[in-house]
Amino acid sequence: MEGVSGILAISSRQDRPEWQPSRKRLAWPNGASAQLFSAADPEALRGPQFGAAWSDELAKWPEPDATWDMLQFALRLGENPRQVVTTTPRPVPLLRRLMEDRRTALTRMATAQNAVNLAPGFLETIVDRYRGTRLGRQELDGELIEDRDDALWSRSALDEGRVREAPQMQRIVVAVDPPATSGSRSAACGIVAAGLGADGRAYVLADQTVMRAAPKVWAERAVGLYHALGADRLVAEVNQGGEMVETIVREADASVPVVPVRASRGKWVRAEPVALLYAQGRVSHVGVMAELEDQMCNFVPAGTAEGVSPDRIDALVWALTVLMLEGGAAPPRVRKFG
Repeated sequence: MEGVSGILAISSRQDRPEWQPSRKRLAWPNGASAQLFSAADPEALRGPQFGAAWSDELAKWPEPDATWDMLQFALRLGENPRQVVTTTPRPVPLLRRLMEDRRTALTRMATAQNAVNLAPGFLETIVDRYRGTRLGRQELDGELIEDRDDALWSRSALDEGRVREAPQMQRIVVAVDPPATSGSRSAACGIVAAGLGADGRAYVLADQTVMRAAPKVWAERAVGLYHALGADRLVAEVNQGGEMVETIVREADASVPVVPVRASRGKWVRAEPVALLYAQGRVSHVGVMAELEDQMCNFVPAGTAEGVSPDRIDALVWALTVLMLEGGAAPPRVRKFG
């Protein structure tokens, strides 16, 4: 509604609608009106009816199918109800179906076409950094990037296992994959929380990875997540920092039990048993963790396609390894073929 590109700002003085925040409603001088809804609450669309709809950032909706379905039932006014979707394309099943529908008129716009409305130097800086990468093609060029056949995880499998809420947890761990260096050139610090449910399945609860932060910052973030979830332990990889990693965490909160883990195998080899847990339907993500899931579905034997360190995946792998593969639950049974 507000901001330099909001509806109120771009409307002419004569046609500017009145914004009624308590009613989540816009009212135009000519009698037209619009209601606002959250994509996180599909049931709120049960009952109202409209002649048109605008769905923004559909690829980021927490419950895309449920919200979209309820919206379709509400489009029942006028002779020809219509709707428009504006979104950065991400390969969620709903968006793929809409793009393949013969009734959909598809328009693409690259960020460069909007240069007149962007800060000077923005395009040069961003394009130089992200040109040709998966993220750049998606965010800058509006391409729909599908799954990689050689990746350990697929978006469709993650979507199938996704849940809205986690059951009662028997154990919760927060795993930290600290960067080897600090400062502006450091990698991200992977921070992922997962829990072992009463049903014997694992649930990924949160991704609070922090980018290029000082040790004090990522340690406080990890400790804060530990307390927020009532976790049992904090698992920290110590390959790079050794005892220093434990010291940093204890300086943030000496009461947090830190379990050091050391990697003796490569990232891909460590991740394979965890990916098998997903394939067996033993792991669910609670809600959407877009950045983590993008990294997972882009992780191949050579690393990530963008060449960045898979910090989020490392933290995820440590959390699920501790919960499911090292005494947290029985190890997965591997089927042999042939």
